[in-house]
Amino acid sequence: MNAHELRVHQPEPPLRGHLPFGEPEGAPDRIEVTSRWFERGGRPWMPITGEIHYSRIPRERWSEVLGHARAGGLDSVATYVFWTVHEPEPGRFDWSGNRDLRAFIELAGAHGLDVIVRMGPWGHGEYRYGGFPDWLIERGDVRTRTNDPAYLDLVRPLYAQIIAQLEGLTHAEGGPIIGAQVDNELYDQPDHLAKLREIAEELGLRVPFWTATGWGGAQVPETLLPLYSAYSEGFWEDSTVEWPAFAPFHFRYSEVRDDLTVGADLREALDGISTDSTEPLKHDDRTPFATCELGGGMHVAYHRRPLVSPEDVANLALAKIGSGSAWQGYYMYAGGTQRTGPHGTEQESHATGYPNDVPALTYDFHAPIGEHGQIRPHHHYLRRQHLWLQADGRRIATMASIVGGGSDDPEELRWAVRSDGRSGYLFATTYQPPKRPVAAQPGVQFTVHFEDAEITVPTVPVNLPEGVSVAWPLRYALTDDLELRSATAQLLTRLDDLVVLAATEGVPVELVLGDGTIVDLPVPPGPDCFIDLHGVRLLILDDASANRLYKLPFAGRDRLVLADAPVYVENGDLVVHPETERTAIAMLPAPGPLEAEGAELEHTAGGDWSTWVLTTPSTGPVPVTVPDIGPATAPEPRLGGPMDRLSAPTDYSGAANVHIDIPDFGGPDRALLRIDWTGDTGRAHIGDAFVSDHFWHGRVWDIDLSAHREAVAEHGVRLELLPWRRATGVWVDPSVRDVPDGIEIRSATIVRVGKVRIKEDQ
Repeated sequence: MNAHELRVHQPEPPLRGHLPFGEPEGAPDRIEVTSRWFERGGRPWMPITGEIHYSRIPRERWSEVLGHARAGGLDSVATYVFWTVHEPEPGRFDWSGNRDLRAFIELAGAHGLDVIVRMGPWGHGEYRYGGFPDWLIERGDVRTRTNDPAYLDLVRPLYAQIIAQLEGLTHAEGGPIIGAQVDNELYDQPDHLAKLREIAEELGLRVPFWTATGWGGAQVPETLLPLYSAYSEGFWEDSTVEWPAFAPFHFRYSEVRDDLTVGADLREALDGISTDSTEPLKHDDRTPFATCELGGGMHVAYHRRPLVSPEDVANLALAKIGSGSAWQGYYMYAGGTQRTGPHGTEQESHATGYPNDVPALTYDFHAPIGEHGQIRPHHHYLRRQHLWLQADGRRIATMASIVGGGSDDPEELRWAVRSDGRSGYLFATTYQPPKRPVAAQPGVQFTVHFEDAEITVPTVPVNLPEGVSVAWPLRYALTDDLELRSATAQLLTRLDDLVVLAATEGVPVELVLGDGTIVDLPVPPGPDCFIDLHGVRLLILDDASANRLYKLPFAGRDRLVLADAPVYVENGDLVVHPETERTAIAMLPAPGPLEAEGAELEHTAGGDWSTWVLTTPSTGPVPVTVPDIGPATAPEPRLGGPMDRLSAPTDYSGAANVHIDIPDFGGPDRALLRIDWTGDTGRAHIGDAFVSDHFWHGRVWDIDLSAHREAVAEHGVRLELLPWRRATGVWVDPSVRDVPDGIEIRSATIVRVGKVRIKEDQ
């Protein structure tokens, strides 16, 4: 038997009033920072933040992206303010179009999202010169990212302009802005970081949180809250690295927050700071365990092209909750497109002194929400965690994490308990990316010794399959009088007297009440698996149904929604983005009569769930004919940048030119040309416009046709494709590595995405 025991105690009370953050007593909806957690309105609070860059997303798509973020369980978004976007010439500021920071923040607030403004002046974010304007770089007489008076004289008007955009929108003024970050990934200039906050406050900005990135052993002054990162891969590693040394650590449980390797290549190349150690560091426990860059996906560089999966993202995020995180922050949560300026596209590159060449246009990042609004599986996987944190985050935030076991030994069970001394959650994982899997765990059973009780879960040992992570409730209060002593299912959410849990595939569901009664499931887990108890009702969903579950405010109240397509709420309407002709939406409790704009709506009577079927003839896939690919020749490999890495090709004279005629795709809300291909790099043109690029890494290439309907009808799409040549030495994931040299287009499809508004029938 695989038995494990752990004793937990009530954590020590947190320190209070020792940090220069938060708001004064008596402030409305007061935000406070203790040494272990955050509080809001006098109650513990666990923020959930996703990075979304307003200046990389078309303004007309902002509301959709923010709506999906809110529906995904986020309560806040973070965004970079790239200096060069707003001051392309000295003294000339531009806040128009999708540069309109104020409008973006107001829209986020309308969606119920708070905002953290990452003010720079330097931001990185794979931007040209980290977001510094070219004119600043060209001056040569300014020591940037220091307290050089000449530099600060340039920063002050930038900050003044930013702060003017934020006027009236801070939390103290009843607005959504709760925090500001100064600079980014600055490791050895604590006095400068402190000075940036001073300047911003002198200019009138007052926010509860002042933050700085704390990873890499950064020297963060006491006036800034350090935030941390965790990635499962890194495009910034060398092409000779099979899997970054830092990555396995983030799939285990540990209270260690730091990671020396994120951005280490940039630190070495630009700042001359290097480290031989990749072991994370223990940081001061006077501040909460807070993150701002849990990898929501991963970008690609020419020399190294990671294939981070949705499962990687979700399991890493859950491991951080099990490790004691008090603030879940993702980078990126929504992808975007690199801007084009007077010098061309504005991505980081060897040409601007960076160690990596990244794509010229795409900044998709394989985020939960893609560059063109694609909703990825990890949007759903993470939403399950966020629903749980919304339901019980106030208790979880105060719980301390105690690691029960788990090292880098793939045979050893990794587990932890997060507890307040009387109740908690038991975490266990057998997940690590397939390139280095860990073993399944047969016959697992845990005994947790609380201060006043002993809980053994499950009562009969179970096998924990390979590739799963669980968080099982221990002594969870269903009502004031009824306790769920243990469960081998995960809490999802609560709605009135209904408690929703999710089964884990391959793990039998056992529910044990406080008196030891084992509750039998009337039917297998799924939308109809309801259990009526005294004063409460349980719903046990299967894994697939849990991925379809939302909790949304609609028709006057919160409702559970099971949706076959991505949904969110906008101006009181339920907005659906179907990709198939028929889409089912079920709700509980049922609203009154509904009507739909953009679809036929058919109501089907059901049991507990009320179901509607949407019919949208203009949605769904349309196959496209691809002509034969002619000969192509790859240019000779080049090395560049400060670390002599492979440079992205600029010579496309030997590329295969493939012309694709695009049939009339009707009137969907969005149309993507999806190319399933293998090769090295590709560029897409519509007429004379360069509209998309792709470094092949094993995933499809999506090209947004929506803004080019007339031009596409006239010109089609022209692809310039360079052939894969394994001998070049580009790193791709082992799962896709075994492809022949050359180019292959396996298929081309127009993905037609609809938009349907469901509202109460007036």
